[in-house]
Amino acid sequence: MLRIAVPNKGSLSETAAQMLFEAGYTGRRDSRELVVADPRNGVEFFYLRPRDIATYVGSGALDVGITGRDLLLDSGSEAIEIAPLGFGDSTFRFAGPPGEHAELGDLDGVRVATSYPGLVGDFLAERGVTANLVKLDGAVESAVRLGVADAVADVVSTGSTLRKAGLEIFGPVILHSEAVLIGSGVDQPGTQTLVRRLQGVLVARQYVLLDYDVPVARLEAATAAAPGFESPTVSPLHDPEWVAVRVMIPRVETNHVMDELYELGARAILVSAIHAARL
Repeated sequence: MLRIAVPNKGSLSETAAQMLFEAGYTGRRDSRELVVADPRNGVEFFYLRPRDIATYVGSGALDVGITGRDLLLDSGSEAIEIAPLGFGDSTFRFAGPPGEHAELGDLDGVRVATSYPGLVGDFLAERGVTANLVKLDGAVESAVRLGVADAVADVVSTGSTLRKAGLEIFGPVILHSEAVLIGSGVDQPGTQTLVRRLQGVLVARQYVLLDYDVPVARLEAATAAAPGFESPTVSPLHDPEWVAVRVMIPRVETNHVMDELYELGARAILVSAIHAARL
């Protein structure tokens, strides 16, 4: 059975579990369960701390896992990224007291607090900067005010948390992270099926099916407005001057495309959700 590591808690846990459910796998029903077998799909799930998943997978104890790209790189594990999963986005930046640090070189010899010493240490070393890293498990933004560090390296969304702590962002982006599927480097049976299923979930979330009727004379313009993933499906109608068209379009463009098709003369424009896909 393919052994899959899944986050047991934290920001990635719920979305990862939902994604696996949409991919057709049977997950745990009780949050206290640590191991769940899904014999119908030939897999076994192990629910672990997100920070430990890369270590288990990299050692070969487990075959694949879902974790953050940041946690993978910070772990120093030999696990490799197989595919991004489209959720859990985050950005890592440096921050410090206003006006005190302007560029990366200013961190040479400076104390930098972070929950990701491996990730930040490698980033600085690759750029020839030697800082004194202070490892904290949380509340990194308080480190400067409490005198533990002179700067911090932390996850940033809007930057409001850092500003409230009296810090300003400086220097380059350390990492753009998201949830990723990782592997041990050995292609186990079932891995490619898992990848295809998860990619199918991503497609189902990002695209919709669009059906509409359009006059034959406007078909070329309509298919130019919505060319589809490969090519639209065009079917004849009882009225020879009209055809029915089915096409897959990005979900975020739905209403714009519908408006454009209506202006071109299309009617009976309908949108349907996609629950699963294989492309």
